Amino acid sequence: MTVNVGVVGVGSMGRNHVRVYSELDDVNLVAVADINEETAARVARTYRLNAYTDYREMFDRERLDLISIVVPTRLHRQVALDAIAAGIHVLVEKPIAATVEEGEEMVALAAACGIKLTVGHIERFNPAILELKKRLDEEQLGRIFQIHVSRMGPFPPRVEDVGVVIDLATHDLNIIEYLTGSQIKSIFAETERRIHAQYEDLVSGVLRLRNGIIALLDINWLTPTKIRELAIVGERGMFLVNYLSQDLYFYENNLASGNWERLVAIGGVREGQMIKHQVHRVEPLKAELQAFVNAVQNDTPPPIAGVEGIRAVMLAHKLIESGRDHRLIEL
Repeated sequence: MTVNVGVVGVGSMGRNHVRVYSELDDVNLVAVADINEETAARVARTYRLNAYTDYREMFDRERLDLISIVVPTRLHRQVALDAIAAGIHVLVEKPIAATVEEGEEMVALAAACGIKLTVGHIERFNPAILELKKRLDEEQLGRIFQIHVSRMGPFPPRVEDVGVVIDLATHDLNIIEYLTGSQIKSIFAETERRIHAQYEDLVSGVLRLRNGIIALLDINWLTPTKIRELAIVGERGMFLVNYLSQDLYFYENNLASGNWERLVAIGGVREGQMIKHQVHRVEPLKAELQAFVNAVQNDTPPPIAGVEGIRAVMLAHKLIESGRDHRLIEL
């Protein structure tokens, strides 16, 4: 079954969606929409598509099965509601919406109309994260004690309507719960605004999960190099993921052959060998879009449900609230 696809918003990320859809089998990329007429026309010429400045006109004129919504966060709700009303399946880039209430409205309408809605949490398709999840589920690390996230880099001028928490921390809030299978139960954060005109561009957070794991967030738009790493420490050592290179390392606790109680008595941890696990590299965006196309073609659940996107937005707003009020928030 070939699906007809359109993209709303063809800025830097939207152009990546167009490129990937053009490379997928059983996908007929037919049109793009962008309020910048020149931008839409340029992309349309490159890929031989129809171009629109009004996405509603695209919905009326084209027979679309699914779309990607890659517009500023404040516009997600309205574009998604219009697409759902037109009977089009929707992939909306992360975050699902600016607020929990907007996300809930989108999810409710999609359910009522029988439309698939998925959220573009692209890091869930990073092969290093998928390999780590498999190994954690096999209990290769034993009990997990701590997760440390480093997501830093220069300020992106394209992001004007949200701060670093909504734009970046939503990735990690979702990933932490996905990897551990446990929900975050308390949040404390400190935030700062150093460069951004309106919103926070730095957040340091401490999270406690319901299963006792502690997670640390170190996220900003102030670092002059791009860093995307996740370290997860447990009984048998530490896994380290580099999102950018798609590498997965394991640093062994050389004393972990016995039980943990005995290890505590003799010192607990000793540096062992470092193992670089083999990871089959793929483009996460291609894996994500292919998964959504497959869900539409086979009438199966979307890869990342809307409720997951809503929870990530809720947690992000709690981070912002904690940073603003300088207080611990229990969920």
